[in-house]
Amino acid sequence: MTIPNILTLGRIVLTPLLVWLLLDGKLKQALVVFFVAGMTDGLDGLIARVFHQKSKLGAYLDPLADKLLLVSSFILLGHLNLVPDWLVVIAVSRDIIIVLGLMTLMFHQINVEIHPSFLSKITTLLQLLTIFLVMSTPYMLLPDWVYSILFAATALVSVGSGVQYMLIGFSLLGAFRANGRE
Repeated sequence: MTIPNILTLGRIVLTPLLVWLLLDGKLKQALVVFFVAGMTDGLDGLIARVFHQKSKLGAYLDPLADKLLLVSSFILLGHLNLVPDWLVVIAVSRDIIIVLGLMTLMFHQINVEIHPSFLSKITTLLQLLTIFLVMSTPYMLLPDWVYSILFAATALVSVGSGVQYMLIGFSLLGAFRANGRE
């Protein structure tokens, strides 16, 4: 078990605490938990690269931890009417489509190495920023137009990266079928 994997597991463990705090309406405390979870996301990747601690387990755990944290946050912030429903649908649908696509490829026994694309990294960053700024409203309320632009940008890159992953998945599936393995 590497340090990055331990940090990733910590993020997974923090997600139910975040859910509980949001359901209880404790936005300030939820912000602290979300901030710590977000820091572990950056830290695990940095440590894995700098100290050459990348692992196959980490390649699967890290995006899973991100999806749990982000999907839970978007659903609950939508439930609390802090983000628009359409953004919740886009963010959650993207992750569901990615997971279903990965499961489909695995079902067909297509070897998939998980490497997030640049657009996917931007998507994760914007989603984290969106959630962080929305949870920060007890401390700092931005003008409505800032949230509108942030929500639109987050939606746009989420759709773009979802389409990108769908195209990659279809390409892998097409190559698999072209080789007569199905």
